[in-house]
Amino acid sequence: MTVLRGGLLADGTGAPPRQADVVIDQDRIAAVEAPGTVSAGHEVVDLDGLVLAPGFIDCHTHYDAQVLWDADLTPSSWHGVTTVVMGNCGFGIAPTRPAGRETIARTLENVEGMSVEALFAGIPWTFETFPEYLDAVERSGPKLNVAVMLGHTPLRLYVLGEEAAEREATEAEIEEMRRLVGEALDAGAVGFASSRQPAHAGAGGKPVPSRLATVDELMRLAEPLAERGRGTFAITHGPDFGPVELAGLSAKTGRPVTWTALNASPGAFRLLDKAADRGGEVWPQVACRPIVFQVTLAEPAPFARADAFAEVLSVPAAERPRFYRDPAWRERARADVARQWHYTFDKVFVQETVTHPEYADGPSLAELAAQRGVHPLDLMCDIALDDDLGTRFRVVVANDDAESLAGLLRDDRTLLGLSDAGAHASQLCDAVFSTYLLEHWVRETGTLSLEKAIWRITGHPAAVFGIPGRGRVAPGYFADLVAFDPAAVAVEPMERVWDLPAGADRLVARSRGLHQVWVNGQLVSSGGDGDGEDGRPRPGRLIRDGGTAAGPAPR
Repeated sequence: MTVLRGGLLADGTGAPPRQADVVIDQDRIAAVEAPGTVSAGHEVVDLDGLVLAPGFIDCHTHYDAQVLWDADLTPSSWHGVTTVVMGNCGFGIAPTRPAGRETIARTLENVEGMSVEALFAGIPWTFETFPEYLDAVERSGPKLNVAVMLGHTPLRLYVLGEEAAEREATEAEIEEMRRLVGEALDAGAVGFASSRQPAHAGAGGKPVPSRLATVDELMRLAEPLAERGRGTFAITHGPDFGPVELAGLSAKTGRPVTWTALNASPGAFRLLDKAADRGGEVWPQVACRPIVFQVTLAEPAPFARADAFAEVLSVPAAERPRFYRDPAWRERARADVARQWHYTFDKVFVQETVTHPEYADGPSLAELAAQRGVHPLDLMCDIALDDDLGTRFRVVVANDDAESLAGLLRDDRTLLGLSDAGAHASQLCDAVFSTYLLEHWVRETGTLSLEKAIWRITGHPAAVFGIPGRGRVAPGYFADLVAFDPAAVAVEPMERVWDLPAGADRLVARSRGLHQVWVNGQLVSSGGDGDGEDGRPRPGRLIRDGGTAAGPAPR
């Protein structure tokens, strides 16, 4: 046995922290005792001056492909995360027939900003069905615990083929998808996920297949969750299937529903009130950081809400410059951006450029364009073309209203998620969300108490996704634990690295102040390592028995 002695315990329930000794016996917590009362004879780890908390749970990741080539699940494993939930937004890589593999990769390229070259090189297609995929994840031996939802988009492609992005499903096809949802839940899926988001353009610039589903199809595919009394329904909502409809789905199925994304604005609280009046158990997901993309016009997926940019995404990256040179396309794009974009050019900046260094970290595109008497979109295209589309533009997408964001984080009706870890790897790195939460919202601003912040990233997501035996420090729970220095925990500076398959790049950031991380009772990180280079074990598990709990964690 191992005794973790002298730490300040924030146990994941939201209760005030207290001094306690925690005893680990193999993969479980054997006891939580008053300080100094555990008998001698055990290995002792001194945590004096540190906070001990449950391992952090990231409920919104896209590691579905990466887990098969990066068993360490970086950078999440560098930030105290011990459990990840995959399959969000209805995307994933199973079930997939051999003929559909390229479509899946192209979909993830466009909608989740993944390098298609990395996907082609990195995915070992040793599976076809969803149960076979779960087996492949288990064989990969992940460092962290992994929970997987079945995604609507690969499911639709599996049953309808290439027509999945073009038409509604027949009755027989819906029934087959319904059967496969049940099969996935029986094999260990923790839920079912979909997307209705108009900006989600997939392979060839077409709508992702889940957007072609009728509301009846969505309701039918939720039925296996109700029949089994397990599983969470997750969705990126759209205009015809929003919070009100989701409340009705939750009430009908008796299952938790979580939707993305609730962004910071004064109107967000009115939406929370409206949804709460409808009943059901519905959890809108919020981020704890401003959502800021680094976008090139070679990969303009974040702009795909505008039809003209969806047109760009319909062709391979090498062919995209012809659109930006075309005056007719620019005219359409200006109109589409004005009509369909949720962003404004005063929140778009030049981040990196070779040919125009004078613009980098300078005024917004709106200001630069006004100085030159041109439209900001034309200026953006010209800068990008001068740089062979290598210019990176910093786009502030959402959550830059600090006051509203603080209010959403204090509101217990929201669920903290949206890290998107594993997606948009060259464009952002919000996998640092847990470290940032403790650094900024607890220590620097005092917006959240320590105990509430810990509950937000442990006990709460464990309850919503029905992850048994995790998210709390209590006897009988799995020994997923994090010890950190509350005065020092912080996110290190971002850096760009080229370590994905096929040499693709990504943004990463490490942490400081995280002293030890245990997964299933085994120490996987000490003093900020945790990158696998020191030979530490990978004791993570595929969570096959999740999805049964419901309701928020005790507070």
